[in-house]
Amino acid sequence: MVQTISAVALPQEQPQDWHAMEIAQAIACLETDLDKGLSSAQVEQRLADFGANELTGKKSKPWWLKFLLQFNQPLLIILLCAGLVKAITGSFVNAGVIWGVTTTNAMIGFIQESKAEGAIAALAQAITTETTVIRDGQKLRIPSRDLVPGDIVLLASGDKVPADLRLVQARNLQVDESALTGESVAVEKNTQSLKAETPLAERKNMAYAGGFVTFGQAIGVVVATGNETETGRISQLMEQHTNLSTPLSRKFDKFSQSWLRVVLGLASLTFVVGLSHRNLQDALEAAVALTVSAIPEGLPAVVTVTLAIGVSRMAQRHAIIRKLPAVETLGSATVICSDKTGTLTENQMTVQAIYAGGHQYTVTGIGYEPQGEILQDDKPVDLNSDKGLQECLFAGLLCNDSHMENKNGKWVVVGDPTEGALIISANKAGFSQSNLARQMPRLDAIPFESDYQYMATLHETSRGKSIYVKGSAEAILKRCTLMLNTDGQPRPIDCVETLRQTTIEREVNIMARQGLRVLALAKKSVSNEQMTVDHPDIETGLIFLGLQGMIDPPRASAIKAVQACQEAGIQVKMITGDHAVTAQAIARRMGIHKNGSILAFTGAELAKMDRQELAQVAEEGVVFARVAPEQKLRLVEALQSKGEIVAMTGDGVNDAPALKQADIGIAMGGAGTEVAKEASDMLLTNDNFASIEAAVEEGRAVYKNLLKAMCFILPVNGGESMTVLLSTLLARDLPILSLQILWLNVINSITMTVPLAFEPKPQNVMKQPPRSPNEPLLSGSRIKRILAISLFNWIVIFGVFEYIRQTTGNVDLARTMAINSLIAGRIFYLLSISQLIPNLIAKMDGTIQENVDIPAIGLGIVGAIALQIVFAHVPLINHVFETAPLTLQQWLFCLAVGSPMIVWAAIVNKIDPPN
Repeated sequence: MVQTISAVALPQEQPQDWHAMEIAQAIACLETDLDKGLSSAQVEQRLADFGANELTGKKSKPWWLKFLLQFNQPLLIILLCAGLVKAITGSFVNAGVIWGVTTTNAMIGFIQESKAEGAIAALAQAITTETTVIRDGQKLRIPSRDLVPGDIVLLASGDKVPADLRLVQARNLQVDESALTGESVAVEKNTQSLKAETPLAERKNMAYAGGFVTFGQAIGVVVATGNETETGRISQLMEQHTNLSTPLSRKFDKFSQSWLRVVLGLASLTFVVGLSHRNLQDALEAAVALTVSAIPEGLPAVVTVTLAIGVSRMAQRHAIIRKLPAVETLGSATVICSDKTGTLTENQMTVQAIYAGGHQYTVTGIGYEPQGEILQDDKPVDLNSDKGLQECLFAGLLCNDSHMENKNGKWVVVGDPTEGALIISANKAGFSQSNLARQMPRLDAIPFESDYQYMATLHETSRGKSIYVKGSAEAILKRCTLMLNTDGQPRPIDCVETLRQTTIEREVNIMARQGLRVLALAKKSVSNEQMTVDHPDIETGLIFLGLQGMIDPPRASAIKAVQACQEAGIQVKMITGDHAVTAQAIARRMGIHKNGSILAFTGAELAKMDRQELAQVAEEGVVFARVAPEQKLRLVEALQSKGEIVAMTGDGVNDAPALKQADIGIAMGGAGTEVAKEASDMLLTNDNFASIEAAVEEGRAVYKNLLKAMCFILPVNGGESMTVLLSTLLARDLPILSLQILWLNVINSITMTVPLAFEPKPQNVMKQPPRSPNEPLLSGSRIKRILAISLFNWIVIFGVFEYIRQTTGNVDLARTMAINSLIAGRIFYLLSISQLIPNLIAKMDGTIQENVDIPAIGLGIVGAIALQIVFAHVPLINHVFETAPLTLQQWLFCLAVGSPMIVWAAIVNKIDPPN
């Protein structure tokens, strides 16, 4: 027995198992009165003790500290150092530009972090409403924030549940708790006490804050408010678990730290060696030049642009990225944990199978659109000659409290989704609910009650009065003595006893194994004098009409997307609040499996596992059903502990902690709650799993383009650094000055590298396995590529400078020609790694399959050439950058010196293919 305590105890000391308490015990524990409610004095005291019924977050860091923390990244530190170097050398304008880039990056991170913190505010809105209570014996309407434990709350259809309630009275109550539990249909509530270990989604005597009353009425006593509600506990989980760094940011951090150590080491060596045979100023200039040459100042801009282009491409495929690094993270995902309802499925209950008159029928079409037909053996059914099926459909239309409405061109069910499915199945046969209601008006009804598991309605018909009944197969079949055949004639079940014992129950079991929710339908004729219907009227004598099996069907596009993900080596796991049987059936239909098996685990089973067992189960399992919010979070953490890169989808409040913890959280843009959206990295505008597969494809392409861009930028830094270092060691004039290096690293590099972001995705990108999460940003083969191209760049810069200086004696001209020769080589290298030439050839012979942005690379090359003409021939630039104009012959010389890159790049590309 749960220990009773005083209502004035601290919230965290309150018992958590209210669902296991008897009503009288709960009332006594909360020291309230069911008829009169709390007194004004009690309310005032409890408001002081417990606080307002609203969510409060922990005190956050001041904005200025959060902004400064954005600079605590190795790559930004390198940029700050580059700016400091330029300031020391007197180039304050260039220092300002570099610091401006650094500050902009920090501001973007600060803004994104601020947006993420909006999740708590969205959670607060999720339970803010007005509610009806009884206080001092009077019925009052008050703001939900004024509720306190012990308040007596009245609920009616259309109300939002204002706090966590233990139900003390319930009449036909149904509550939509999908945002909290993940249960796809409204839950039928009652007041009976339950076992303490009952999972959240099955606590039928509780109503939780943020739920929505879809039908019926109830009275409940408040057991928890604010942060102590189940919704509040989720908000605490969100505060305790912050977003992990993305794979891209982790790799960039590691790369930046390594690069920073190399730069500082080489700069120190250059300075020390320079002092041995130069004055202090020249030694400092050499060290500064090497530092600036080694720092890839243009890389952050190129990365940002590449990710931004990925964002644009994903948006065209219904995926909205809220945080730039999420673009690449999708491409590296190894596991996708998907919600079932609305993501993998249509989120529209649909009748797919009917059994009537001893025959099986299939129903085509999905969702609430009245498009489809009823087939028998793949042939349309003649309903005029199939009276048994006709009566089964009539029963679904008449014994029904819901109706369909067309809102903005889309059919929606007003009421219970299950009843909506019955309406649509009859619509597909050409029957109208409104027309049938006029022909056979309802006289009385027994609303659905969980105790009886059926609903009944009394109707006036042309043949007299009839009662139509629908409910669970168990509740209906035991009341039937007759069944209807295809001619519409009743025949005694006792004459076909085996049929009652085997065939009908077998059909129920077949439908259930397919994950279908089965409803049985029946009727009974009564005397014309009868004007009401009650439970004794349908205890016996019902005529069995048939079964209708329904399910929230999987999306056809999602099935293809799941297959594509699994072929790409990405595991797909279903995490849902629905029943395990239903979830496993959907997984089977969609082809979700691991090594051919579909292992399913329930939340109750997960709760008994330690961390090590859970990690093993998370890796091996495919379906996780009836899971609580904490368990979704634990599953994500367990997969991450195994080294997986986890993408997690969700739409409800219960999904928010897991969305925030995942490497990439994916929220539903349509059906998703604001809480889920704020906690996510990406939104799906069409709530479709197929968009995730498309985004993964784009993410992989973005990563490949990023690597291609890095392998294009870094060899320039390598060639420059080698040039400066060797010139210093040999006590020779620097072939390239620090300001000229800055031109190459920022202006020229960005102009030529950004077009790589527009490169189309390789056709086989989704046929390759996911990258290893531990794969470094620069693998061994990429480092060899960078060193090989750096060597060529060094030979060009050093060789041209020395040759021109010795033959002309003009140092400025020598440096200008050395730089332009380097640019010529870069152009040939860019052509060798891009898809420009192959795509031009494919477009000419008509073999190209998609519309790609072929001109991007060409525009980049033209832009680079134009900039180099400005660099060499504009007097102001000549003065600032110490360059000299070139003759046509000198330009051709530079082009000729850079052309061997064609052969050199071809050799490198064979060793390390660019794609």
